[in-house]
Amino acid sequence: MSIVKSILSRRAFTALAGAAVIATAMPVTSFAADVTIPIIVKDTTSFYWQIVLAGARKAGKDLGVNVPELGAQAESDINGQISILENAVAGKPAAIVISPTEFKALGKPIDEAAKSVPIIGIDSGADSKAFKSFLTTDNVQGGRIAADGLAAAIKEMTGKEEGDIVILTNLPGVGSLEQRREGFLDQIKTKYPGLKVIADKYGDGQATTGLNMMTDLITANPNLVGVFASNLILAQGVGQAIAENKLGDKIKVIGFDSDDKTVGFLKDGAIAGLVVQDPYRMGYDGIKTALAVSKGEKVPENVDTGANLVTKANMADPKIDALLNPKIK
Repeated sequence: MSIVKSILSRRAFTALAGAAVIATAMPVTSFAADVTIPIIVKDTTSFYWQIVLAGARKAGKDLGVNVPELGAQAESDINGQISILENAVAGKPAAIVISPTEFKALGKPIDEAAKSVPIIGIDSGADSKAFKSFLTTDNVQGGRIAADGLAAAIKEMTGKEEGDIVILTNLPGVGSLEQRREGFLDQIKTKYPGLKVIADKYGDGQATTGLNMMTDLITANPNLVGVFASNLILAQGVGQAIAENKLGDKIKVIGFDSDDKTVGFLKDGAIAGLVVQDPYRMGYDGIKTALAVSKGEKVPENVDTGANLVTKANMADPKIDALLNPKIK
């Protein structure tokens, strides 16, 4: 071997050895790869929660964190979610992100879980003070936005903010839904005295129930001019009832959240508006916040992830379009 080749060979070996040292001296990547942060949603089959999971999944990829996607098959399965939470805690993760299905029922299970692992709340609250951080829409404000949207749609239709209206809530005792109901009713009472709430009803978590409830209301109340359906499942059922009866020009509906079906109702006029949250951000920032907490970093106690009223007039705006068409894969 020539002297030149010998020198080059030694330099190459030295460079490779140095690279190996650098590669083994990067604890951040190995730490993140070993971190598990489960996210527990209310209903893995719902489009809304699939968007939340997509945001969490992207955060996991970006941050190098393992993110098990957990949840019951229906928002009404409270015991199912409690069991999922207990099993997640038993796995000793770095933190857990959860959207409680029911305010009171999840309080003690979350208190108990928080003794072993940091808990980050998203979307809906629980009767617990154990959350390290809570990320959600200001649901009271979301209800107010819905009331303003409904009043505007009724005025555009009739020339005045008057008439019989109803509010339909998906399930009783759900923190986020009760807050929307509260905000809506307060705004109607305070700003729109000409609008009379003639029915304030609860469903059972099924879109078909929303359809049947709305059909019965149409039959029993010929002077009905407005409806607030406070979540996606009810908005699907109510929108279908309005579409089937061709009443979009006589009864204005404001829904909450969106999917292809409700956006279709919006385009066709069966629904006048949708209050849309940012579930993708909720999932992404939930995991990001949980990782920060697991590292001992300080995080805000409460984060408002925002809400917007979507109508046929503004649905093509870039900001609104991004909310209506999130990337879920």
